[in-house]
Amino acid sequence: MADSGNPLKIAIVTDAYFPHVSGVATTIRATKRELEAMGHSVRVIAPRDFKYTVPLPGYSEIKLALFPNRRLAELLDEFAPDAIHISVEGPLGFAARNYCKKRGLRFSTAYHTRFPEYIHVRTGIPLSWSYAFLRWFHCPSTHTMVASHALIDEIKEHGITNAVYWPRGVDTNLFTPDKPLALPGDTPIFMYMGRVAVEKNLEAFLSLDLPGTKYVVGDGPARKALEAKYKGTIFTGYKFGEELASHLAAASVFVFPSLTDTLGLVMLEANACGTPVASFYSQASCSVVEEGVNGVLSEDLKEACLKALELPREKAREHALKKGWREPTELFLKNLVLVK
Repeated sequence: MADSGNPLKIAIVTDAYFPHVSGVATTIRATKRELEAMGHSVRVIAPRDFKYTVPLPGYSEIKLALFPNRRLAELLDEFAPDAIHISVEGPLGFAARNYCKKRGLRFSTAYHTRFPEYIHVRTGIPLSWSYAFLRWFHCPSTHTMVASHALIDEIKEHGITNAVYWPRGVDTNLFTPDKPLALPGDTPIFMYMGRVAVEKNLEAFLSLDLPGTKYVVGDGPARKALEAKYKGTIFTGYKFGEELASHLAAASVFVFPSLTDTLGLVMLEANACGTPVASFYSQASCSVVEEGVNGVLSEDLKEACLKALELPREKAREHALKKGWREPTELFLKNLVLVK
């Protein structure tokens, strides 16, 4: 465990970071901000630090560093971190893992994304193959940080036995109910926000017969096909900062159809804007939604959407106010290990 009483130099190596928008990138940026407020020095090493990158097949907005080993070693040697955290199982993650293994350094990892399920949906590759890879990647780390206790139990069943708890928070100063946009379309407004991709199960939402207007805020490889198929849905593309918060605050219900996410940070952001959540039962939604308070869960997504309309918006906001970033960052710090 890292000693939070002394300032530390912490390196976070990630294949997912801004300008690409994702829950992983948001989590790392918020954690960096809180760690620095505590007096620690943080160096985020991401694809933007490398001269040569290539787009991830099927996700052109995601850039991967090409042959990063030498440059990554230079960056880590220069920073000389007290602790190294590896965030994603990508080229930079491999390079950082190799760096630590060759030097006999301890490190921590995080499991943000159900890659086995995503890969299986897209390619049909057996889950057992992908989980074997994840065991190889994560088990040499001292701790693998995950977002919920349910997910800890789940990945331990797949042999990743070093899993520890690292929850998420939300910026309730940015995400507020104060400035809702006057969005075009009939009310109520049912809104999804996030990556527009097959693994997000968006058609389960877009195919519903609901009153009012459906919105999709975000972008991704499935957008073109979905926009052509669901003519009545408004696709806005990516929104950022206050404009994003204003969209969420204007929604009547935030709809989260994914069955594969490890934690829907977007649900907390919607709640912070006073917007209740409608979702299927899933590991992610059950970790965020307090039934009948900040959202509704159901095997029938239409039923969840209509019931969520009845929830008091102030209760959703109150729920989010309990979910700041300081406590998750303190747990992140507790889970870190010194390299020697």
